Amino acid sequence: MRLVLIGPPGAGKGTQAALLGSRFGIPHISTGDLFRENVTRGTRLGQQARRYLDAGELVPDQVTGGMVRRRLEEPDARRGFLLDGFPRTVEQARVLATILARTGADLDAVLELDAPEDVVVERLRGRGRSDDTEEIIRHRQRVYRRQTASLLAHYADITVTVRAVGTVEEVADRALAALAVSSDQESELPRGL
Repeated sequence: MRLVLIGPPGAGKGTQAALLGSRFGIPHISTGDLFRENVTRGTRLGQQARRYLDAGELVPDQVTGGMVRRRLEEPDARRGFLLDGFPRTVEQARVLATILARTGADLDAVLELDAPEDVVVERLRGRGRSDDTEEIIRHRQRVYRRQTASLLAHYADITVTVRAVGTVEEVADRALAALAVSSDQESELPRGL
C-alpha cells in the first residue's frame, strides 16, 4: 500500500499514520522527521535544508524531494509507505510521481482526514502551546485549505475522504474501510483509469 495522508492541522494525521502504518506493515514517513534526521546527521541534503530553515524560508522541492526519494529507496519502504507532509503542492506531487515512476510504482490512494474547523480548533487549543491561540489556529486552517485545494483536485481520482471526528479507533476503522473499498475498486480497473 502506497499512501499519501492529507489533513488540516489538528485532524490527527500523526496518530492515524502510526496506526495505519502498523496495520499495513509499512513505514510512516513524515517530512518533518526527515528534515530533523537529515539536519541532525549532517547529510548533504540536511545541510542544504538547514540553510533555508535557518533563514526562515521554505525548503525547495528538489531538496525535500531528494530526502523523500532516498527514504523511499530504503528496504522497509519497498513494499509500501505512508507519506505525511509530502506532497503539499501540485509541483511536489509531480516530483513524487517522477520518484515513483523510476520504480514502476503508483500511489494507491490519497487519504484525506476531514474535520470541521471548530473541532480542530478545540483539539489544538487543548494542547496548551503558546502559539495555539484561536486566531492563529484558524489562520492555519485557512492557509491549509488554500494550499491543498489544487492538490486535492490533482489527486481527485485516488482521494478517499474520511471524517476525522470521534475516537482514534473510530477514525482508524473508517480509514481502513475506505481504503479497502478504494483498493477493491482499483483492482477492478485498468491502472491508467
